[in-house]
Amino acid sequence: MEGVWDTSFGVYADCYFFNFRNLNQQVFIFLLMMLTEETIIKQLNENHTKGFVKQLAAQLLKEHFNLNRLVDLTFHPDQQTGFRAAWLLDTAILANPELYTTTITYLMQRMPQVTNASCKRHYARVMMHLTDAKAPLNVRETIAGADLESLVETCFDWMIDPETKVAVQVCAADTLFNLIPRFNWIKNELENQVKFMMRTGTAAMQARGKKLLAKLEKFQVLLRR
Repeated sequence: MEGVWDTSFGVYADCYFFNFRNLNQQVFIFLLMMLTEETIIKQLNENHTKGFVKQLAAQLLKEHFNLNRLVDLTFHPDQQTGFRAAWLLDTAILANPELYTTTITYLMQRMPQVTNASCKRHYARVMMHLTDAKAPLNVRETIAGADLESLVETCFDWMIDPETKVAVQVCAADTLFNLIPRFNWIKNELENQVKFMMRTGTAAMQARGKKLLAKLEKFQVLLRR
C-alpha cells in the first residue's frame, strides 16, 4: 500500500502498512509521524485550517500523547503559542475527559500559575465542565479525591481581578458553583461577589450573573427541604 500525504499534519499517514524493503526506512517514517512538543508547536503556529485543532486532538489520543506535556506547553514563553496549546488542551480533554484523569490532576496543580490571559479562558472552561455533576464518573471521582483549595482560591482570584476577561470570570464562577456541595462556604462568598460584579459589569456579565444568582437561590431552597 502506497503512502498518502496527510495535509492536515504534514506527515505520511498509515505508515504502519507501508511495504518497505528497508526496515530502517519504515522506522524512520513511523518516527516522522509521531507527535512531539516541537511538532505540536509547529502545527499550532502554521496550520490554521478549519477543524485543525480537533484533528490534532484526535491525533494526540491516537498516539497516547501524555497531555501533561501539553499542559506545560500552555506556559510557553510565546503567549500566542501558549494560547493555542491551551486551546488544543481544552479540545482534547473535553472530547474524552474520562481518558485524561491524570492530566486533570496535573492541570489543577498548575492552574494557579497561569498568567496568560488567553490561557485562563481555556483552563476555566475545562474546570467548569470537569466539576459539573454530569461529568463522567471517573472524572468526578478524581475531582472528589483531589485537594481543591488552590482551585477555589484561583477561581475567586480570577473573578475578583478587574483585568480578567468576562468569559474567564463566568467560567470561574460556574466552577465555584459546582463546588458548593463540597465547600458550603462558597455559596455566600460567590453570591456576594457576583452581586458586586453586576454593579458595573457588562451586559454579558449582567445576564450570566442573574442566571447564577437564580441557581444559587434554587440551591438554597433545596437545602431548606
